[in-house]
Amino acid sequence: MENDILIIGAGPGGYETAVEAAAKGLTVTIVEAAAPGGTCLNEGCIPTKALCRSAEVADLMKRAGEFGVSAQPGGVDIASVMSRKNEVVTRLVDGVRFLLKHKNITYVEGTARLVDSHTVEVNGERYSGKNLIIATGSETKYLPCEGLHLPGVLTSREILSLDHIPEKMVVIGGGVIGLEFASIFASFGTQITVVEYAREILPNFDADIAKRLKVALKSRGIEILNQAAVTGVKPCDAGLSVEYEQKGKPGAVEAPVVLLAVGRAPRVSSLNLADIGVEFSPKGVATDGNMLTNIPGVYAIGDINGRCLLAHAAVAQGKVALAHIMGEECDIRLDVMPSAVFTSPEAAMVGLTEEQCKAQGIEFVAKKAMFGANGKALSMGEPTGMCKLIAAPSGRILGCHLFGAHAADLVQEIAALMNCDATVHRLAHTIHSHPTLGEVVLAAAQQF
Repeated sequence: MENDILIIGAGPGGYETAVEAAAKGLTVTIVEAAAPGGTCLNEGCIPTKALCRSAEVADLMKRAGEFGVSAQPGGVDIASVMSRKNEVVTRLVDGVRFLLKHKNITYVEGTARLVDSHTVEVNGERYSGKNLIIATGSETKYLPCEGLHLPGVLTSREILSLDHIPEKMVVIGGGVIGLEFASIFASFGTQITVVEYAREILPNFDADIAKRLKVALKSRGIEILNQAAVTGVKPCDAGLSVEYEQKGKPGAVEAPVVLLAVGRAPRVSSLNLADIGVEFSPKGVATDGNMLTNIPGVYAIGDINGRCLLAHAAVAQGKVALAHIMGEECDIRLDVMPSAVFTSPEAAMVGLTEEQCKAQGIEFVAKKAMFGANGKALSMGEPTGMCKLIAAPSGRILGCHLFGAHAADLVQEIAALMNCDATVHRLAHTIHSHPTLGEVVLAAAQQF
């Protein structure tokens, strides 16, 4: 039987699209080579957030005296931390399995091979669909240098199974993944050095936010080396030596554990795309605004198309593709895409940065408000932070950039307002509960 939709990949984009399609009465088969939930649920967003929570609790225990509470020092039991993380992941994976079964979606475990633009072969069986959605995600990106496969060099996958807390760790990459793990293990007591090629950490974030986060991380004892190009990793007495060149001068930093976290790349080699004529490059599968490839009826959503390597982006793109398949209108704005870094403190953003506005010749006004003047932040013992709002001269919100406690949650208010083309003046006249961290956003809006 030919399905209405055949999906390859059961990550957030794949399985949520499958569920929505089934709810609309379409027949769906979804194929997954590993566990349902994809990288996000099994090796990315969810397990790292579980570790972030353990790190947050560890930090609070250290600071208990600041809040008039006595806490018995016990350190971090990494085995228990990892066990809790595994329990969270297992519960959610089981939930996805149940959801797919409950919605009468055919779930096939195994590696898919494309037979044609409507058919795949899995474990010797063939499955077909009127429409094909490719959602095979991404994989760890490697640098073109030697030593990255030595024992002790871990990726974001292997570090999730680390059975001890290393005394020292070198993190190659100062982006989202690298900084989250740097923050986590610093809380666990590891001495961290981050080696980043770019002039600043978080190159895609607003420079003001990145600089302030860098200061906060350094205050926690995390060493950050910017404009440092890694040239190789070699064994040494301490374990591993990460060699780099910084502003024309060679350098090296040693540690028993090295984390490679220079980003992820679309997993274009996971399927025989060329055999059916799908256009792709190392940057991803080429798609139009409806996520349609150059082959009629073949779509690509999520990391595989390289547009935006975020789980919620994959889900949104799946909705766009499904609407196109069904001939429905879709008003999802893919240009309003919030993102967050779960360091301590957190950082988050949505919309344009100051640098992007200047580069594109867009007139703007930027205003800031500090967490240090917010009653809830002070009560929480989290005075470090800032909210920056960017607006057009008309007041229309162009972007928001946050650094501080619960920044990932706070940015969502602005994402909602941007979807409605709201102004900072409308925001300034929206009543916010007191005392809340959301008043930091309100304070920034009231300055326009």
